[in-house]
Amino acid sequence: MSVLKKVNEYRRIVTHSLTKNIGSSQKKQKIDLTQKIEIKRVLISRPNHRLGNLLLITPLVQEVIATFPECKIDLFVKGGLAPIVFQNYQNINHIIELPKKPFKNLISYFQVWIKIKKQHYDIVINVDKGSSSGRLSAQFANAKYKFFGEVDENIQLKYSDYEHIAKYPVYEFRNFLTKLGFNKKENPVPSLDIKLSSSEIAEGQKIVKEIVKNDVKTISIFTYATDDKCYSESWWEEFYDRLKKEYPNYNIIEVLPVENISQIGFKAPTFYSKDIREIGSVIANTEIFIGADSGIMHLASASLTPTVGLFSRPNLNMYAPYNNNSVAINTNNINTDDCIKIINRILTAN
Repeated sequence: MSVLKKVNEYRRIVTHSLTKNIGSSQKKQKIDLTQKIEIKRVLISRPNHRLGNLLLITPLVQEVIATFPECKIDLFVKGGLAPIVFQNYQNINHIIELPKKPFKNLISYFQVWIKIKKQHYDIVINVDKGSSSGRLSAQFANAKYKFFGEVDENIQLKYSDYEHIAKYPVYEFRNFLTKLGFNKKENPVPSLDIKLSSSEIAEGQKIVKEIVKNDVKTISIFTYATDDKCYSESWWEEFYDRLKKEYPNYNIIEVLPVENISQIGFKAPTFYSKDIREIGSVIANTEIFIGADSGIMHLASASLTPTVGLFSRPNLNMYAPYNNNSVAINTNNINTDDCIKIINRILTAN
């Protein structure tokens, strides 16, 4: 581990220990249910810059909008991706961005916190119960009602998919609203959704046709991932050869990462872009997406494309793609033959 990583790890441990009890007093907050409760201004806090983590809060944003259609939502995030991810969400009012490297941008960093303090919200929602910055922002914000993301063991026992990082904030938020006098919802948690426009999807279709130069259905793959989530070149080459053998009547295109790396040596027709909405529009024009746990896997899911997520880490229940015939595969327990059977079922269902 590098010195910088060690410092960051130590910083996270210290800040978590200092903030873990923030919000505990809110469990005892008194709410006057005789007064009409109106939710018009909402702050959702998820101070993280990663694509996947931003996409994973789209179900919660949809839930808030469905519950309070006229509300205006501010997002407290990090980095510059959120305006792109939430471009077509009409209820988003302001995106308040922490600098990605706060210690190099201290003035901007403190200006963000001042901006949060100056706003007046009806409710603030901290998405990630383990986020120190998220808990601090919920504490710091001026809001009538504050949800810090505390785990409720009763809810945890009720839902088998509670562990999923996109779902438990929705379950907990729904439960919190019952304390404000709102009826409990039991409908399925919304899908991840980047809300591609019809023009974006049409442009994606044009790009795919330019790549494959035919009208045959297309499979998209993404062979890269970070750290130990990335499968080896030999694993992917064997898997790609099997895909070609099993699906001769399909095109196969490889979506390339920003690093412009291919674990199959660029053997398939490729698509490269740094525009995440364009990448999503291309994937949306394919029959199925296959790739390891990554931001692009979540983007495929958010493009409402059947997504096969390949997992080698024991975090499948937290990050599995869901809905739209999507599935997560633990490759430690399943071989290539089993993977093909799963892909067949999805392609047949489409």
